[in-house]
Amino acid sequence: MNVELGISTFGETTPLEKTGKAISHDQRIRDLVDEIVLADKLGIDAYAIGEHHRKDFAVSAPEIVLAMAASKTKQIYLSSATTNLPTINSIRVYEQYATMDAIAPGRIENMAGRGSFTEAFDLFGYDLNDYNDLFKEKLDMLLAINKNEILNWPGGKFTPKVDHTGIYPRPEKPLATGGSPASTIRAAEMGLPIVYAIIGGKMEHFAPLIKLYKAVAKRTGQDLSKMPIAAHSWGWLSDDKDKAIKEYFYPTKLLVDAISKERPNWTGMTYDQYLEGIADDGVMFVGDSETVANKIIRMMETLGLTRFYLHLPIASMPHEDIMKAIEIYGNEVVPKVKKHFKDKENKKKLFSFKWKK
Repeated sequence: MNVELGISTFGETTPLEKTGKAISHDQRIRDLVDEIVLADKLGIDAYAIGEHHRKDFAVSAPEIVLAMAASKTKQIYLSSATTNLPTINSIRVYEQYATMDAIAPGRIENMAGRGSFTEAFDLFGYDLNDYNDLFKEKLDMLLAINKNEILNWPGGKFTPKVDHTGIYPRPEKPLATGGSPASTIRAAEMGLPIVYAIIGGKMEHFAPLIKLYKAVAKRTGQDLSKMPIAAHSWGWLSDDKDKAIKEYFYPTKLLVDAISKERPNWTGMTYDQYLEGIADDGVMFVGDSETVANKIIRMMETLGLTRFYLHLPIASMPHEDIMKAIEIYGNEVVPKVKKHFKDKENKKKLFSFKWKK
């Protein structure tokens, strides 16, 4: 089982605990490029950047930051996390990521998602009531562009007609993302890889969704060997486990409390709820390298994942602390997780021989 370990981020700009002040958007973007360059040097497999249009996250155009990082890195895969497809033109998405692919051939990926934050709908003049229909039509168009150099697109309610027109340059295929049964079924039917945002509850609660994904893919004749299954979860690392737990509560509570004011199904975070999230069966990965590595192994085995993104961090932490956390992740966590699965695969091969008659 070939596993990959990555990092995801939204370019957080919430107030820091020690100063009460937020990092400026421009500084956070510059810091973010430095963090990606470090991850590349450490051999971390992937880095994904989310798209948002709000004050507490600096990155509204992830493709620009990814292009900057592409020119400064050598091996790391670079992706959005996600591209909010309902509120952007599918042709422009393709062209942007194709252009980045020219800078970093074979290293550019695109997670096409519906967007869990909805501020872009009003901002760009879309109706939130069309949330699902927008995504489906634009994803269909994006995949048609990806498959056909010369595009013939009939047009629809949300996309224009395109008559025998070439779309250039040509990139690698896009990724899809999802977390609901509807997203799971859609991705499986289309033969697309999938990334689950696992940020609450227990890790085993997501097993039925992944089982559904595999069942639908098999039923529709898709090749599961070409459909990686990934997840991203919040987390934080320090050399000292107790220190990591103490440091991460403030930013996590800050963000959860802020979101709970916007979403009726969210509530503010208590310390007891936080401890539940970082417990062995929770889905926040907080602690020293051994704690985090063991928990990643457990999630990847429980859910059958081939890639895992540690979201580092979920709200603002000092840049130097993030760099240190990335170093621990790249130098200690990633090698341990990969060794575990390599040893497991070697052991499986050792015992998978046939007796000769």
